[in-house]
Amino acid sequence: MEGKQAYGSRPLRKREYDEDDVRVRPGKGSRPRTRIRPAHEDAVEGFVVAVDRGRYTTLVELERPKGSAQKRKQQQHRLVVAMKARELGRKGIVVGDRVALVGDVSGRPDSLARVVRVEPRTSMLRRSADDTEDTDGIERPIVANADQLVIVTALADPPPRPRMIDRILVAAFDAEIDTLLCLTKSDLAPPDELIALYEPLGVQHVVVHKGGPLEELREHLTGRISVMVGHSGVGKSTLVNVLVPDANRAVSQVNAVTGRGRHTSTSAVALELPDGGWIIDTPGVRSFGLAHVSVETVLAAFPDLVEGTVTCPKGCTHLGDGCALDAWAAAGNADPTRLESLRRLLSSREGTLDEPPST
Repeated sequence: MEGKQAYGSRPLRKREYDEDDVRVRPGKGSRPRTRIRPAHEDAVEGFVVAVDRGRYTTLVELERPKGSAQKRKQQQHRLVVAMKARELGRKGIVVGDRVALVGDVSGRPDSLARVVRVEPRTSMLRRSADDTEDTDGIERPIVANADQLVIVTALADPPPRPRMIDRILVAAFDAEIDTLLCLTKSDLAPPDELIALYEPLGVQHVVVHKGGPLEELREHLTGRISVMVGHSGVGKSTLVNVLVPDANRAVSQVNAVTGRGRHTSTSAVALELPDGGWIIDTPGVRSFGLAHVSVETVLAAFPDLVEGTVTCPKGCTHLGDGCALDAWAAAGNADPTRLESLRRLLSSREGTLDEPPST
């Protein structure tokens, strides 16, 4: 009946809702993320000596007992294998990096620590990946914290390739690393011509041969972190085996048909020298991409020529006609051989592959 309500029923009224009546389930990612990361104050320091498929072999220095008179070069170490912590993201880790480790740092077999921090680097030697058919221009880090780059080249068998040496020098200038030219197999060919080619650049050099003395080379290496770079077959691994007797680096012969060596060192590895210092042996390379290096970076390695570029036309490559450096050198403001060296290095940036071996 209209206007009446059924027997026993309550008067109808509008219900009032509050927040307790609504059940809300938080969506994924609704929790605000914090940028605060663990400080890892208990982390131990390590030095990366090898990298293999996401596993980092690090050298951890053992604590010396208080009052010990043990010399630093006789300090005891242990090898700790670690993986990269997720919090580091895509940050790369290479041989030579100094890192912070947490977790199982005992070094026991099958143990695994975590790299939670990569300390600031003093240098980074890199090359661009433009030596393949699929040129991507991506930088490939090679070694961190090296303070000397040793360019190992044979004087014969295989013959020297100056253009390759030039490109490695450019990478060293970019990384602000000292350079040393190590000429091997001097018993097969004289070094004078190659030495004269790099004298205007101020590159130091040592000349060695198989079975000969290495005292001069040792003087350059002692107390430094040196990375050795060069073609396969030039004698890098042979030198390392003499300098570090327990290194056991594989060696090979040069191919009689191609004049090139096989890649016997398959990965970079840091080896401690008996008298102090480190050698980082790298796989033999046949090209050295420089897409990441600017013209200005190469020019900065020639302070005696920088002032002469002030009147160069805009966008000058310093290679062709119209470059003011020609008049600068002709006026006696710079050594013409230095200008020739600069242009040789700048030209080396444009190519990717090394010139074929001499016949």
